[in-house]
Amino acid sequence: MQTILGTGGAIGTALAKELIQYDSVMRLVSRYPQKVNETDELMPGNLMDKEFTERAVKGSSVAYLTVGLEYKSKVWKEQWPIIMKNVIDACKKHKIKLVFFDNAYMYDPNYLENLTEETSVRPVSKKGKVRTEIAQNLLSEIQSGNIEAMIVRSSDFYGPNIKNSVMIETVFLKLKEGKPAIWLGDPSTYHTMTYSSDAAKATALLGNTPDAYQQVWHLPTAREKVTGKQWVEMFAKELGKPSKFSTVSGKMVKIIGLFVSLFRELSDVMYQNENNYFFNCEKFMKRFPDFKITSPEEGVREVVKA
Repeated sequence: MQTILGTGGAIGTALAKELIQYDSVMRLVSRYPQKVNETDELMPGNLMDKEFTERAVKGSSVAYLTVGLEYKSKVWKEQWPIIMKNVIDACKKHKIKLVFFDNAYMYDPNYLENLTEETSVRPVSKKGKVRTEIAQNLLSEIQSGNIEAMIVRSSDFYGPNIKNSVMIETVFLKLKEGKPAIWLGDPSTYHTMTYSSDAAKATALLGNTPDAYQQVWHLPTAREKVTGKQWVEMFAKELGKPSKFSTVSGKMVKIIGLFVSLFRELSDVMYQNENNYFFNCEKFMKRFPDFKITSPEEGVREVVKA
């Protein structure tokens, strides 16, 4: 049995569909879990509870931590360290492999044009500092030989039926409604995006590859350097809509954030949208050369089709 801690979100649901190829039973853990596969075992609960977390992972061969907390720095700071400690302790106690699904907020902003697993860590945002803390806690346990685990990292992601992707909300859905898209940041800079189905498929593959543990992996992400303007144009073309959009700069996001909580949270990481951003996955592709990465054109087509 393999367990997903944090199901129902963009990655957790897709991951459950992929893992059934490797194991006949999945345990899906969240506050309100729902079956993805017929044989799924559901366990509702809260990973902030240490005893519940131990019960949640017990009997598993691999646990995948894919929790998506509310997108607020305060919530992340209060809850992520506790959740990570509970999961690490539970996996150590029951000798269970751990796969942590992470993002790229901790990297040094000076190296956004080519982010690799070796890029220096220098978080400049509140959320980045939280992610750095919890990732380092896990890496310390790995380096000490206390746990068999890995960290898999994704760029900003998009994909079919995803609701918590900024690009889906501000570009795809706006154009679909016949309104101009909104691009947050500089539309002339490129920003590589991870396709959610690729991320789930690769996470399942890594979790079931014994020699992939004890290290960090960047999940497969298209190598095409697509600008914000080009992302809008691709969605508009696929939808058969005019390619119209407005731009909201980082400075404007900060001002709007004084009145709108979502923009206040987004202003924390806007530096990623105002500079060229390339998420390098060469390490993964060298290890798994036959993995087919979904191109931006294919990804956009699948989002619209869904």
